[in-house]
Amino acid sequence: MNDQCYWRDPQLPFVESRLAFGSRACYVPHTHDTLSIGAVDSGHSHYVCGDDRARLGPGSLVLIPATRVHACNPDTDSAWSYQMLHLDVAWASAVLRESGTANADDVLARPSINRDRDAYQRYCALNRLLFSNADSAEKEAALILFVGGRSWLGEARNVPPVPRVAVDRLRRIMDLLHDAYDERLPIEQLAQMAGMSRYAFIRAFRAATGMAPHAYQLDLRINAARRLLRDGCALTAVAHDLGFADQAHFQRAFKERVAMTPGAYRRAVGP
Repeated sequence: MNDQCYWRDPQLPFVESRLAFGSRACYVPHTHDTLSIGAVDSGHSHYVCGDDRARLGPGSLVLIPATRVHACNPDTDSAWSYQMLHLDVAWASAVLRESGTANADDVLARPSINRDRDAYQRYCALNRLLFSNADSAEKEAALILFVGGRSWLGEARNVPPVPRVAVDRLRRIMDLLHDAYDERLPIEQLAQMAGMSRYAFIRAFRAATGMAPHAYQLDLRINAARRLLRDGCALTAVAHDLGFADQAHFQRAFKERVAMTPGAYRRAVGP
């Protein structure tokens, strides 16, 4: 049984993640050129980063700055399970600045340990999404909200009120999504239309519609798919014309929203 899983998506080149299960591997002191956020799931680890030393148990999060010498190893003759998220420093710094962190580079240069249970659960939820079959746009939005939210830093922070999108700008964005629901519209492009940072826009759009931008667009695609299937269109043609990555992606998204496969739906309601 493989005791490690890796995740990476070419469409999200600023992030990668790793899961380790029941590992007894030990590491010499080393560095990463990324910002690294680790979490202990079970067992215990002896953490060393510069002058900082600690024994980490389940539910602990640790922030390791880029190029900082460190090592995390399990108790002697013991195994541990952990997660490790690696983020491009420039990308993470930009998201923090967008969310209101003026000293983002300084924040990311300081190692820290966080034992807050809620922060650990948010981290685990993010990693579950990254390792899932969800669309890369949904994963990008979740990463922006996670990094911008700063719960992983272990700092007390007043989360700013959810911003509102100006009515006229929201209308333009909604019109674009309705007209181009079969196209991949980058979050950055939509945020620029709203005159907001990516972090603020995702929060504002979700507050206004009940969904993140990608989920809203995916919902429009499925509604269009239902119309096409009722008209007797072929499944492969519907998936292709609506911009789904492949048939499996289409099947999964459709079933999540209609509670039956596209084929079963067409047989039930088609001509």
